[in-house]
Amino acid sequence: MANQDWIGKDFYSALGVSKDASAEDIKKAYRKLARKYHPDKNPGDSAAEERFKEVGEAYQVLSNEEDRKQYDAIRAFGAGGARFTAGGGGDAGFEDMFSSMFGGSGGSFRRHAQGANASSGGFEDIFNMFGGSGGGGSRFSFGSSRRASRGEDLVTSVSIPLRQAASGTAVKITTASGRSVTAKIPAGVTDGQKIRVPGKGGAGVNGGPDGDILVTVNVEKHPVYELKGKDVYVNVPISFSEAALGATVKIPTLDGKTVSVKIPEGSSTDKLLRVRGKGLKGGDMYARLKVVVPKKLSEDARRAVEEFADATSDADPRAEFATLARS
Repeated sequence: MANQDWIGKDFYSALGVSKDASAEDIKKAYRKLARKYHPDKNPGDSAAEERFKEVGEAYQVLSNEEDRKQYDAIRAFGAGGARFTAGGGGDAGFEDMFSSMFGGSGGSFRRHAQGANASSGGFEDIFNMFGGSGGGGSRFSFGSSRRASRGEDLVTSVSIPLRQAASGTAVKITTASGRSVTAKIPAGVTDGQKIRVPGKGGAGVNGGPDGDILVTVNVEKHPVYELKGKDVYVNVPISFSEAALGATVKIPTLDGKTVSVKIPEGSSTDKLLRVRGKGLKGGDMYARLKVVVPKKLSEDARRAVEEFADATSDADPRAEFATLARS
């Protein structure tokens, strides 16, 4: 589109904003209308498609500070009351108006409008005030040509089970326009991590590339495992005898296998044992010991515990606790 055609277009009205709208207001209005009239959301609707183009053209001009200034100037010039009326002679009128505005003569204007190879001044120079090019003779434009603009990035979020975060998966995303897009989630993704799906976002304007989709991945809580970055924490129940005497126990890992972990003699609840390389990709697994006491004891078990209590009566498990409480 030659930019002199801007005179006949009301871009502010196309976006539904006032002439003193801020850049942010213009952006918000464009996004709302672009989503509403996007061709993917209105298949086969030629009116919606035309409205989408109109909105895109308006945003392209008004979102660029220089283009907006030129557009406002051109619109003001077109609506400012300049009227081309015939003067005292056949050569008066349009030429005289430009002569009075820019200090030239009617003859000079006429000469340069007709001569494509004139060296300077004239009709082309008048349009150059608006950023156009005076060369080439017969074609004039106000400001720059229509530019290709990249489509906006769209944001969304998905929730996946922890095991899928460990192994990787693919999820379906439905965009605002109703399109279904597949996003590949890599193995080892962490809670809150963002995944980019290139070229599936908002449509580009004037041949510009489409934007991307940014997917925030939320990893769901697991009844056994807990994620901290790429490290995995797991609560491991052990018996009193295993804690007191030490033992080797098998612990399930995220990949469905098991790993043998040695519990040191005299371990207590919440003691952490590190298992290297068994977390998410590049992370470790931490086994947090939880001593489980039977809710019911047989007579033999009770007698054994009572004998143990007598044998260890000189050991005070709360000695350090009492000292810390007084500090």
